[in-house]
Amino acid sequence: MQIESLAHIEAIVIGGSAGAVEALNGLLPTLPSGFPAAVFVVLHLPRERPSMLAEIFAAKCAVPVEEAEDKRPVRRGTVYFAPPDYHLLLEEGPSLALSVDDPVNLSRPSIDVLFESAADVYGRSLMGIILSGGSADGAAGLTAVRSAGGLTVVQEPSSAAVPLMTTSAIERCSVDCVLPFDEIAALLRRIHK
Repeated sequence: MQIESLAHIEAIVIGGSAGAVEALNGLLPTLPSGFPAAVFVVLHLPRERPSMLAEIFAAKCAVPVEEAEDKRPVRRGTVYFAPPDYHLLLEEGPSLALSVDDPVNLSRPSIDVLFESAADVYGRSLMGIILSGGSADGAAGLTAVRSAGGLTVVQEPSSAAVPLMTTSAIERCSVDCVLPFDEIAALLRRIHK
């Protein structure tokens, strides 16, 4: 698909599991200072211990990186990681919301929960990205992004450490772009105001 302009993108949701941290290492540090879109990330993490992802990526990135906190207003140009054992949702405002509702696809946080709530808030101003992972979580959420008019992107399965998540998304959703993560990084850098 030829993508003419990405200036309308206000938010990006990213989901992944096994192998996704490596892909994020090729994406998030390439975002320039002053990046205009908010970025929300759900990775399947062990529930029983704190995540260090926000601290690790904050040291590598030119944009602010935080662990999401309940009821905080969303700031453009910031990367938000879902904390372990909480669903991350977006609400009108937009603002962040955390939930301890039951796991979805055996996962809390669930990629589907984030993507579906973001699609409701952002509609066509949303980009959804599915990275490497070992479950089908994210396929239904990416479909919701597509149904709301958002842009859907999936990491090329051959470049994913664990391709089940990416192949599930491709099979279940009419995806706009299937790209290796370095080309996803280049696509993100085209977002500007």
